[in-house]
Amino acid sequence: METAQKKTEVRPKKNIMKTRKLTLLLSFMALALIYSCSDDDDVVADVPDTPADDGASDDDGDAGDDATGFVGAVYAMTNGEGQVAGNVQGPNTIIAYGRDADGGLTPIGPFATNGNGGDFDGGEGLDPLISAYALTKTTGNENLLAVNAGSNTITSFNILEDFSLEIAGDPQDTGAIGPNSIAYYEVDTDDERRGLVYVSNITRSEFLAGGEPEHQGTVIGYWLMNDGTLSPIAGSARDLANRPSAVQFSPDGNWLVVASINSGAAALASGSEDELVVYSVGADGQLSTDAVGAATSTLRDNVEGRNLPSAIGFQIVGNNYVVVTEAREFQPDGTPPAFPALQDGSVSTWQIQGDGSLTPISTDIASGENNTGRTACWLDFTLDGNSFFVSNAIEAGLAAYSFDNGVVQLLDQTAASGQGTGGADNGPDAFSVTEGWIDMWITDDGEFLYQLYGLDGTIGIFRINGTSLDQVGEESNNLPDTNTQGIVAI
Repeated sequence: METAQKKTEVRPKKNIMKTRKLTLLLSFMALALIYSCSDDDDVVADVPDTPADDGASDDDGDAGDDATGFVGAVYAMTNGEGQVAGNVQGPNTIIAYGRDADGGLTPIGPFATNGNGGDFDGGEGLDPLISAYALTKTTGNENLLAVNAGSNTITSFNILEDFSLEIAGDPQDTGAIGPNSIAYYEVDTDDERRGLVYVSNITRSEFLAGGEPEHQGTVIGYWLMNDGTLSPIAGSARDLANRPSAVQFSPDGNWLVVASINSGAAALASGSEDELVVYSVGADGQLSTDAVGAATSTLRDNVEGRNLPSAIGFQIVGNNYVVVTEAREFQPDGTPPAFPALQDGSVSTWQIQGDGSLTPISTDIASGENNTGRTACWLDFTLDGNSFFVSNAIEAGLAAYSFDNGVVQLLDQTAASGQGTGGADNGPDAFSVTEGWIDMWITDDGEFLYQLYGLDGTIGIFRINGTSLDQVGEESNNLPDTNTQGIVAI
């Protein structure tokens, strides 16, 4: 496919940054050759072996300022580069960057996951896993967790004091096809377990050939051990009635919530219209046998003529409020749309009750109008919890919302914008004229938002000022232009 066209009003700035970063990278590589003493076969490129003053994280999980001058880090996942066979991409890699106090990024080396990337979204190269949290971190920044969608495995890394990565044990099999999202919950035990991990898989083998409209996936659990390795939980796998897009634990750890991309799809053998399902979580790490709660904001054949809620990114915040982005992909009768049939996406919220049921609060709050927010897919909350940003992929923009005990309101549909399609119904050409803003992550200190451009191989850097954003830079030349998935910032 043709790659994204370049945005003339931003690229001059980016070219300056490219020159600066290239100089830094060449200097860094020279240092690596002189000082590196690592012979770890899991590291693709060595990084300087510099001691840290305060470590990668403080006890409260906030990033520390180490001897390199970095105050934090950003990690982005290549998800392979180029098709190998079927849904499989090439070897998967994590690109790591040190973050300075002004938000700038310095590459500190790619790190192999020892698995392959994958593509389950038709080959245009944008959002290949149709998911959020394909890459995630632990609460205290000790570990980074990544899916290998082409190998059906998950990899754990230890985050070292200089923010480089060290692979922890062998990648673990997920028991189904296309792992695409990871949930983590810190546990308080007296043994060697640090946390509970659940991974969603796109589909089971019997539903693979029918593609996205027919996919029905799974979730499966692991213990994250103190040494960073993963230990599978026997009997933890649960079959899903839909194709999962993201999985998250509630703040109290009592519930695991799974979002679906194809709720209400006419081709689903299960007939499910559940946008969200809730499982209870036991002390032994096991989920309830069946979902204990389910909800959707828009049913098939609704009188409003609204497309169905193709939920992707979501977060569970505060008093178990579930905040979900909805891309509105499938048409009201449950059939997949041609591109012009996409409608403006939305945000919906629920609260998890004591029995696991979901009570609606705000539903179908649009992220744009007149086709300016068609692909609302990811979100992240500001540090104070009173607002959040939603990325609209095709439009290459970030919308700002307010949040008050589950009640949400659109404040600004273009809090930030790049090279996108605007409101044009330009069919398949949309993928050749957009940077494709996909995954994003706000730093632990709440100062910066890092936006992955899924069709441009770039990370956008935004300073957060309340509910507004100021773009302060871009980082390029280290990620492939297409098929990337997943970004984490600390």
